[in-house]
Amino acid sequence: MQTLTLFHVLATILWVGGMFFAHQCLRPVVLAQLEPPQRLRLWNGVFGRFFPWVWGAVATLIGTGQVMVVQMGGIGAVPLDIHLMVAIGYLMAGIFAFIYFRPYAQLRRAVAAENWPEGGQALNTIRQLVGTNLVLGLINVIQVFLL
Repeated sequence: MQTLTLFHVLATILWVGGMFFAHQCLRPVVLAQLEPPQRLRLWNGVFGRFFPWVWGAVATLIGTGQVMVVQMGGIGAVPLDIHLMVAIGYLMAGIFAFIYFRPYAQLRRAVAAENWPEGGQALNTIRQLVGTNLVLGLINVIQVFLL
């Protein structure tokens, strides 16, 4: 169980920490210093490197989480905080999958076509959804210690 918990926590740190860095640190600097074409190319590249790590984190979180729940006696035997963690985690994974297959795909196409207005719309959608996932991720971490 200790090894599963370690990988679960590491995957959480990677995903939530990456979202925090991108949303709260990188984004304001990029917005202040780069014009839309450079900004959109940068984000396309950043997401191209970060999102494979997120897919790995999502798979790790779901896999380790499911095994730990089974080891604790199944979903009917775990306390409320675990039910909340699982529900929030699946919601976050769904939001990420949507980001990847819809607005990120739109961003990639727009950057390739140099369609900066469309790329800006896609990036704005990604920003909003990453912000949502960041809040959900932080709530998930906090609720584990409060319940």
